[in-house]
Amino acid sequence: MDLYDKLTILADAAKYDVACTSSGSDRSGAPGSIGSAAPAGICHSFSADGRCISLLKVLMTNVCVYDCKYCVNRRSNDTRRAAFTPRELAELTIGFYRRNYIEGLFLSSGILKNPDYTCEQMLRTLELLRNEYRFRGYIHVKAIPGADDSLIQRLGLLADRMSVNIELPSRQSLATLAPDKSKTDILRPMGQIRQEIHRSREELVRYRHAPAFAPAGQSTQMIVGASGESDLQILSLTQGLYRKYDLKRVFFSAYTPVVSDKLLPALTTKPPLLREHRLYQADWLLRFYGFQAEELLDQTHPNLNPLLDPKANWAICHPEQFPLEINHAPYELLLRVPGIGVRSARAIRSARRTGSLDFADLRRMGVVLKRAQYFITCRGRMTEGLRITPEGTFRAMVSGKLLQELEPDHGEQLSFFAPAEQTPTREEVLKCLTGQL
Repeated sequence: MDLYDKLTILADAAKYDVACTSSGSDRSGAPGSIGSAAPAGICHSFSADGRCISLLKVLMTNVCVYDCKYCVNRRSNDTRRAAFTPRELAELTIGFYRRNYIEGLFLSSGILKNPDYTCEQMLRTLELLRNEYRFRGYIHVKAIPGADDSLIQRLGLLADRMSVNIELPSRQSLATLAPDKSKTDILRPMGQIRQEIHRSREELVRYRHAPAFAPAGQSTQMIVGASGESDLQILSLTQGLYRKYDLKRVFFSAYTPVVSDKLLPALTTKPPLLREHRLYQADWLLRFYGFQAEELLDQTHPNLNPLLDPKANWAICHPEQFPLEINHAPYELLLRVPGIGVRSARAIRSARRTGSLDFADLRRMGVVLKRAQYFITCRGRMTEGLRITPEGTFRAMVSGKLLQELEPDHGEQLSFFAPAEQTPTREEVLKCLTGQL
């Protein structure tokens, strides 16, 4: 099997892993080295469903000794198998970088032989890139649950971001659908990565040139819809992961039936992309708006409203909190008004120190008054002529985007080999390997 065939198989097999995004890492170029990483993100192209497409996103191998029911690479699935050598993947990455096809590497892998052996192969690839090729670009690598702690530690010193996929929201669903994995094996490297990141930050305070461990932090991915957990369970777990492991992101992946199994739900419609979207919106509220999972959902209403975004749904369900006087309301409550985001809330807080604000001022600050006017007053007054009823408020929160959300025109993740002006040919791939580019 030549290199192009390997890349075709292993890049396609990696598309189901969504845990990649902007780098969050800042590293300038240096004499004798190539590449750099910017905190604004190496990813300047996204598909319609939000997946990053500007990395060389690939598996080390799709050979796997595990038999996870939902995974296209599980050992019992009849699919073409391939594996890169560390040298092949390192030279391919450098070749594509020099051709400006990519700006970084997202590396994951099936479990070849055992976790330690797989981790050693990935580690060798990163050592070649960082030490031999002097590559200073962004690298996101998946930690392999069950691998030795020393291997995880060495990977973190070479990568910008690490991630450990938690896969499923509960221990019970993990035991049912991924019997070869355990929650302990998944959470242990998460804890280790957190400790190493904190230790690295402390050392950098004392020693300027101390090596940085995963400076862009760690993330994880969760499959939504393959098992029966509610949105409340998923958000509660998400909140716990942020608090305990200091994750940068929790990614949600709508279950897509890529293999047939009696233990998996048989989807007769599209994957639950709207549910995935609502969970991302709720995740944003947890991270930046001061919400708690138990405020958004409870045992009576354990799932997010498909018709309303979580913030609007919370506001409609808590009329006792409104209206807020925009000139006096605390910043924390401004963040809870539909139509007011973090940036506009900060602008309001700053501007009202020098004078009172009216609706025209709010519009200039970027507040979406079409939504916010139902929940605020300016100088003690609401928008002139506005009639507030529960039905009217609900329609205002829904109108305009309901049809798009119920029947979303989600594009598929763009393939690395999709027709495009800069798509590499077979000959160019082979030249990358031989160093002719």
